[in-house]
Amino acid sequence: MSNQKNSKSNILPIAVMFLLFFMIAFVTNFAGSMGVIVKNQFDASNALAQLGTLANFIAYACMGIPAGYLLKRKGYKFTSLAAVSVGFVGVGIQWLSGYAESFGVYVLGAFIAGFSMCMLNVVVNPMLNTLGGGGKRGNQLCLLGGSCNSIGGTIAPILLGYLIGGMAEYAQVKDAAPAMIIAMAIFAFAFIVIFFTDIPEPHKETAKEREARLSGKIAKDTHSPLSFRHFVLGAVAIFFYVGVEVGLPNIANLYMTTWDVETARTTIDTYNQQHEDLEALEALRLADEAALAEINNITDKKAKKAAQEAYTRLVVDDEAYQQAMEVSEGAIKPGLGMKANVAGWFIGLYWLLMFIGRLIGGAIGGKVSSKTMLACVSCMGIVLLLCLMFMPATMIKLPFIDNYLPLNILFLILCGLCTSVMWGNIFNLAAEGLGKYTPAASGIFMALVCGGGILPFFQGLLADGVGYIYSYIIPIIALAYIFFYAVIGSKNVNTDIPTK
Repeated sequence: MSNQKNSKSNILPIAVMFLLFFMIAFVTNFAGSMGVIVKNQFDASNALAQLGTLANFIAYACMGIPAGYLLKRKGYKFTSLAAVSVGFVGVGIQWLSGYAESFGVYVLGAFIAGFSMCMLNVVVNPMLNTLGGGGKRGNQLCLLGGSCNSIGGTIAPILLGYLIGGMAEYAQVKDAAPAMIIAMAIFAFAFIVIFFTDIPEPHKETAKEREARLSGKIAKDTHSPLSFRHFVLGAVAIFFYVGVEVGLPNIANLYMTTWDVETARTTIDTYNQQHEDLEALEALRLADEAALAEINNITDKKAKKAAQEAYTRLVVDDEAYQQAMEVSEGAIKPGLGMKANVAGWFIGLYWLLMFIGRLIGGAIGGKVSSKTMLACVSCMGIVLLLCLMFMPATMIKLPFIDNYLPLNILFLILCGLCTSVMWGNIFNLAAEGLGKYTPAASGIFMALVCGGGILPFFQGLLADGVGYIYSYIIPIIALAYIFFYAVIGSKNVNTDIPTK
């Protein structure tokens, strides 16, 4: 009862944490969805297309532990303000990279934005758990905050797919500029809200503790979060979980937008036919230029966007021919040949199911233990990915959506329900009983979030070698470890360590 009263008295701080949860997913998923643009604009492999995501998450490995110290010494509010400021700069650099047409500048921006996401994660998870009073109520708040996270994650790929339109092979980083401007505006708004919000500081070092630390008189603690077995195993579980959460939609996006063999061969035949008659080819080029000029003259933005998506270029250029040859000859593993905006909707559906799953998890989180919930969803995720790998790619029409989707990809999208509640449950299990070690533990936790960049990168390498579908063996192995952690590894066997 007292926990519920405390939650009600902390409504504004909780709302601020939910807003930060939204930004974490929006910026992170935006970097993942940009892989489609990077692959086509810079002629990157599936692995290199994940380099922006890798840079974003490697920042966690660099900043995770320092962010934990920052949180302890400066508190939640200072860390939050620093995080949104760094995020504004990182996204700003990505925005400028579109006009510089530089892959290196884009990766640098993603890396800096990753520092921000790490710092935000260090703040929101222990803060929500503390505001909820720990236990099941704290877990419930983390799950509801995760719902806001899923909203941001759902919007990012859909918005990017809309901005790219149907022609992924011609997309460039600068096409995504409106989304980056929106992200910077939200960061600016969040800074203002946090600045004027009174946020509790339960774990910030006191003046006495600071004086003792600076004087060197503080006694060195013989223990740390790493002294707890369940925390160490939980940190590894987070490494695998974030890799699964990010890798599933990122590789699926590449798979759906990469040309299929039939489209590639048709493109090659068309290219060869067009170059047999150079006069006719010139006429087609002029027709393309006239049509595109007419589309650019459309003043209504919605009508202009629709015209751009509907128009198919008459001339197959050298770049498209080269890509078609690579797919046809096996240098690039074939995909489904979907338009980028259609694939964006399906990836958005994955994140939407994460949102729904977190709402359900938030509703039952006060009644079902974290251990039980995590064991169930990890087992279900393994089953769904096995269906993805071995079920036929029969095309089905989804209700309320005017597009067809392979049956096996539907199982991947359903994994969103499973991954939705994993983060909160793993964090809750790993942080249970840590007491005074919680801030430092949160920093270590964030360092291991780098798995969100490392696992998708290696999955991309595997996709380059054996194909997209069989690359999902990596997430299956990761989910098997998470199941082990839920059933066995999450038990606190170090209860003799003082934590007050």
